[in-house]
Amino acid sequence: MEKIISYPISLISMLLFLLALVIFHPIQWICFNVFGYQAHKKSVDYLNLVLLRIGHLLGNTYKVTGRELIPQNVPIIFVSNHQSLYDIAGIIWFMRKNHPKFVSKKELGKGIPSISYNLTHGGSVLIDRKDPKQAIPTIKKLGDYIEKYKRSAVIFPEGTRSRTGKPKEFAQTGVKILCKAAPSAYIVPITINNSWKFVKYGFLPFGLGNRLTFTIHPALAVKDYTFDEIMQKTEQTIVNSIEL
Repeated sequence: MEKIISYPISLISMLLFLLALVIFHPIQWICFNVFGYQAHKKSVDYLNLVLLRIGHLLGNTYKVTGRELIPQNVPIIFVSNHQSLYDIAGIIWFMRKNHPKFVSKKELGKGIPSISYNLTHGGSVLIDRKDPKQAIPTIKKLGDYIEKYKRSAVIFPEGTRSRTGKPKEFAQTGVKILCKAAPSAYIVPITINNSWKFVKYGFLPFGLGNRLTFTIHPALAVKDYTFDEIMQKTEQTIVNSIEL
C-alpha cells in the first residue's frame, strides 16, 4: 500500500528535486564567479535546505543531536556511515558552520546540475576508486586544505552506501591520509539512521514517513591517539548507534 501511495508523491518530489538542481546551478555559478567563496557556500547551503524541505513532502522528518559537541575553530574530520543522498544534504545543511567538504567518487564530478559544480568548485575532492595512486594525493590535498583553513572534511569509510542500514566494513586509508595531513584536526563521528528507508524500494518510489536522525558523537583529537586507536573508537562509536 505504501508503494502505491508513494508513486504520485515521489514523482512530484523527483520533479521538484531536479528543478532545484537546475535552478541553483546558475545561482552557484554567479555566486562563485562574481562574489566568491562565501557567496557560493551560501548558495550550496540553501540548495540543500530546499532538498531537505522537499523530503518533507514524503513525510520525512529530521533530528540532529550533538552539534554542541563539535569543536570550533579547528580542522574537523567528520566520519559517518552512509545510507542515501540525504546523508549529504543533511550534513551540508546541519553542519554548515563547519564548511563541510567531501571525499566523493569522480563520477559525480560531471553531468549533474548543481551537485557536480559544487564538488568541482566548492573545495571537495574527487577520487577514482579504481586508482589508489590518484586517490592518495587527492585526499591529502583535502587534509592540507582543512588544516590551513580550519574547515571540515567528510568521509564515508564504507565506500558505498548501505541499502539496508547494516554497516559495511570501514576502510581506513582515506581517514588515515586526512589525519596525517591535518594533525591538529578532531575526528567527529556521525551516526545516520533511517536514511536508507528513503530509497528502500530502489530508485522509485521513495519511502514515506521516515525519521532521519543525525547523531553527532564526542570529538577525538587526532594528536591524542594512535591511528589504530582512533579508527577503532570511531568505527565502534558509529556502528554501536546504528538502528537495525
